[in-house]
Amino acid sequence: MELRLTINDKEKSYKKIMETNPLVGKKLGQEFDGKLIEFEGYTFKITGGSDKSGFPMRSDIQGDMRRKALVGSGIGVHLKRKGMKIRKSFAGNTVNENISQINLLIIKKGSKSIENILGIKPEEEKPAEKPLESKQEIDNSKEKPQEKEIVKEESKPEEKKENVTKTEKKSSEETKQKD
Repeated sequence: MELRLTINDKEKSYKKIMETNPLVGKKLGQEFDGKLIEFEGYTFKITGGSDKSGFPMRSDIQGDMRRKALVGSGIGVHLKRKGMKIRKSFAGNTVNENISQINLLIIKKGSKSIENILGIKPEEEKPAEKPLESKQEIDNSKEKPQEKEIVKEESKPEEKKENVTKTEKKSSEETKQKD
């Protein structure tokens, strides 16, 4: 089973996928040497993770098994009312073979940059666009949709004449009958 590592720097996050889990037995909040995951000179801290079914790891649940806990706040809990509690399943605080994703925080940087180790090319900075200042500039910047000619089908004038003549005939007949 593959392990996804999310490595967080202050500015960016990086993803690394590993085929084996070298962090089995480590706990949330524990620091370890980067040699375990092929980052020479780095020191990392485990800040979170989730198991193969997506259940989040919690530091207050001891062990490596999934357990149900009655919780009112914290990781993986979104309650709508104050004081409400809910029973949910969580993964324990110890990394095991069922953990599929781990969040890591860089404590100490090594001599090589993370981009170099992961083989990521540095992105070229794009020049910042000048912000629009006035309402007129905003209106002018919007693309105007192409106007399409709408061709209306006009009803045949003959039909109109026939309808008019029929109503005129009916009204003239009605007046004759009244007289």
